[in-house]
Amino acid sequence: MGKMIDEMLLVVLIMIIIVLLCLLFAFIVIYNGLVRLRNNIDKSWANIDVLLKQRSDEIPNLINTVKGYMQHERETLESLTKARSQILKAQTLSRKAAYDNLITNLLKNIFLVAENYPDLKAGENFLKLQKRITGLENELADRREFYNDSVTIYNTRIQSIPDLIIARMMKLSLVELFQASENDKKYVNVNF
Repeated sequence: MGKMIDEMLLVVLIMIIIVLLCLLFAFIVIYNGLVRLRNNIDKSWANIDVLLKQRSDEIPNLINTVKGYMQHERETLESLTKARSQILKAQTLSRKAAYDNLITNLLKNIFLVAENYPDLKAGENFLKLQKRITGLENELADRREFYNDSVTIYNTRIQSIPDLIIARMMKLSLVELFQASENDKKYVNVNF
């Protein structure tokens, strides 16, 4: 009888150990998944940052190309120069996003205004810069989408059980989505 009780205690102990190991394994899997998601967000923001820098590097070339033609648009060019400087100095995601939206709008204005200057529009340098900056804008849009996908998955995971428990232990918080400004949402009427 004593031997049977010892065997039952051993079985119960083994079952407890198995359950604890399963819980530990689940904790490790969830923890690593959350770390991976957080790193994806960091990586996707770094990709956006690289493209913002590349676009900022092209802005002085664009300004030099259009400066001679667009004397009446001096204010737009000065605003673009100032915004470029600010985005390079910005330390937070929200500040960079705000200046990114401003630069995007200013570039749209320059490309729209260029329609009024046939010599500029036909210039090889302008066309190359316009193509390069437009390409960078398209890449930025793709990277923003990837960033927002990563943020959405991450935010959903840290708000869902059982990940919520581990996320709180890790002191994880929601991450802000990259959002378009109200100006970006407005319809732009282009007349030729």
